[in-house]
Amino acid sequence: MKGGGIPINSSLTPILPITNDWSTIVGHESQQPYFHELMRKLEAIYVERKVNPTADRIFRALELTPYADVKVVILGQDPYHGPGQAHGLSFSVLPGVKLPPSLRNIYKELQEDIGCEVPAHGCLAHWAKQGVLLLNSVLTVEEGQANAHRKLGWETFTDKLVSALNNREQPIAFILWGRQAQEKGRIIDRARHLVIEEVHPSPLSAYAGFFGSKPFSKCNAFLRDNGISEIDWTIPEHEGDER
Repeated sequence: MKGGGIPINSSLTPILPITNDWSTIVGHESQQPYFHELMRKLEAIYVERKVNPTADRIFRALELTPYADVKVVILGQDPYHGPGQAHGLSFSVLPGVKLPPSLRNIYKELQEDIGCEVPAHGCLAHWAKQGVLLLNSVLTVEEGQANAHRKLGWETFTDKLVSALNNREQPIAFILWGRQAQEKGRIIDRARHLVIEEVHPSPLSAYAGFFGSKPFSKCNAFLRDNGISEIDWTIPEHEGDER
């Protein structure tokens, strides 16, 4: 067994069912043919190859940020593909894991935008627990192979999640970083929600519009204008992705 455990049981459902209010949406999708096919493929891939994140953390973003609590969505492309990096939250790594270059650039922009000190770790669970859904367009990846699971079926699933959020009456701020994330923009009603679209924060593109985009202050201004409590973007020095 290379992938950290069998991800799907015989009925093609995640081994850790979602127990908060995402369960209705996820439960509906889990009955669809595309989802059954996705789970069938993943079951084989997890057995044969090293996949990130581990199976029990595939839906970690939904577990930490209930549907009704979402204020901000930060959408990336797929999980980090380095050993031990991905843990189910977009752009985040657990304490003790070296900061990936994209996250270093996010922290640099965070400091320039609203003056937050750069923490020594890369766990963004503090954001998730305040209502920042840290979602990727694709929820799994093979170690060392970026975009390995693109077009596997995750895009349909995450489209459904974004559509469900778009239908929320309370406005949401969507931050779409990179081309794959921006493809979700077609689903979002921009008359009701804030959509911030910028290049991916990776070193290859960060200087082409990411730096200076001020997404954090823009989100808080939008939340404030709509009578919604702002996000405390400061990352505590001692933070863990507690269950």
